[in-house]
Amino acid sequence: MNGPPTIFSPARRLAVRRRMRAVQAASPAAPRYLIDDMIEDVFDRLAFLRHQPARVLILGDWTGEIARTFKAQWPCVTEILEAHPEEGLEEELPLPFGEFDFIASIGTLDTLNDMPGALIHLRKALAPGGLMIASFMAAGSLPRLRAAMQQADGDRPAARMHPLVDVRGGGQLLQRCGFADPVVDARGLEVRFSSFGTLLGDLRAQGLTSSLASSTPPLTRTMRANAETAFMQGEERASERFEILTLSGWRR
Repeated sequence: MNGPPTIFSPARRLAVRRRMRAVQAASPAAPRYLIDDMIEDVFDRLAFLRHQPARVLILGDWTGEIARTFKAQWPCVTEILEAHPEEGLEEELPLPFGEFDFIASIGTLDTLNDMPGALIHLRKALAPGGLMIASFMAAGSLPRLRAAMQQADGDRPAARMHPLVDVRGGGQLLQRCGFADPVVDARGLEVRFSSFGTLLGDLRAQGLTSSLASSTPPLTRTMRANAETAFMQGEERASERFEILTLSGWRR
């Protein structure tokens, strides 16, 4: 039986996340607006659902904000595991612990080769009545950057950015993986950049650079200059869009 296609390199994924952690540790002012948005959304959803879990698993939140907030708000929390893929937890394998009332997966699922398998493992790690919320970059993200890179590559475009899941695909994933009462939605976040280099710096600082298994030709100075011109389009500040997909479902 064939496994899932190899789209991403685990080694490159690990390197991207380690570099992100290093950048964030080196500068308190490093950009983190995407994960902040995802974390805020998690708490908004929990408040709306009035779900107060006793056992929580957190994946991918390198800020530690979700864990700190749970500990402060709900003293009944008996266990919080901050499991980070870059520290050895393999999300595509069965989790070595379970029976959680709530699982939050923040910004990690979109760069896994076997996203359905990872979602199945998350569902199995929930206790009956447990809730999972997963957020990550969605289809429709970075349209201006994608167009600029295609223009810079010319007649031989390279695969520099990975494919992303849309709302319809997210719904199909949740149903396929056996979640009850699945909910899928996407929201946009507009960010303005003063240069092409500023955008690339923000992507590196937030762990959003390529983890693709296939190698791509490096950008030459000419190609980078063409990408800069195409991205800025003569404007002083260029607006780029990030789409965030959120999947939520229960275990019955």
